Amino acid sequence: MPLDPLAKRLLAMMAAAAPPTRSRPSVEARRQSLAKLMQFARADAPDVTTSNGRLPGPGGELPYRLYAPASAGQRMPGFVFFHGGGLVAGSIATHDRIAAALAHATGCRLVSVDYRLAPEHKFPAAVDDAIAATEWVAREAPTLGIDAERLVVGGDSAGATLAAIVCQEAMQNAGLSIVAQCLICPVLDFEEISPSREAFAEGHLIDRPTMEADLADYLPQGLDAADPRISPLRATRLAGLPMAIIHTAEFDPMRDEGNAYARKLLTAGVVVEHTCHDGMIHNFHAMGAILPQAQLVLSQIGEQVRRAVEK
Repeated sequence: MPLDPLAKRLLAMMAAAAPPTRSRPSVEARRQSLAKLMQFARADAPDVTTSNGRLPGPGGELPYRLYAPASAGQRMPGFVFFHGGGLVAGSIATHDRIAAALAHATGCRLVSVDYRLAPEHKFPAAVDDAIAATEWVAREAPTLGIDAERLVVGGDSAGATLAAIVCQEAMQNAGLSIVAQCLICPVLDFEEISPSREAFAEGHLIDRPTMEADLADYLPQGLDAADPRISPLRATRLAGLPMAIIHTAEFDPMRDEGNAYARKLLTAGVVVEHTCHDGMIHNFHAMGAILPQAQLVLSQIGEQVRRAVEK
């Protein structure tokens, strides 16, 4: 299908506002840009209440925000959520509306985690934080009103990178019971440039200079980007992973790696529900104020997660 007309209009507006020559953005510019973009998320989860807290992390306390649907009982399914932003940008504040919408759609108590960002904290800080946060949620589930046997781990964009790694680590270490992973426009391969990364490297929301800057800020020099803790698509042990809910977008530079991960999981015998959304761009799920498909995909995710956590 062609690029969705509304998405095309958004990209044209962003291109008109961009400087004439694209160079590597500064970290501050990257963070400000994402914060502005996330303002296009819709705020339509009035039944969800929130509370803030801090959880212990390997490098110090990590802020988190707990979202609870009004219908939540004493022990509800849980959803550990990691925000996107290339592992250098984003926060529980930028993704507040998306987290609330996911809590509303899924009927889960959702814990949104503020993991450490690069370049101040390079790899493996974010990975270590994500694992520690998930373990903490499972351990403190009764206090949080969460059923530890019905735990979902998910995220969008680079947050989905962390979610996929958490699930792979949990399977290898047998320390967590995760029923599903929810990966939205996931970034899963930093080692190889796919055809979609080439085709949509310019003018499709997130461009090549930004992706290269994010990776340079995140990875210390000399590390192998094919390490599964960096590029979860490169993992070879996938059998036994929790069921996967994967949503990719046709005009997303990261489309191919998300689609490839869905295929690899299926080949390994993992239950996969995968949709590649026609005409859509990276981060479309978070732009409900502009793109009607955003609400549709969040509703679909809600139905998929509800099925996954049924007991």
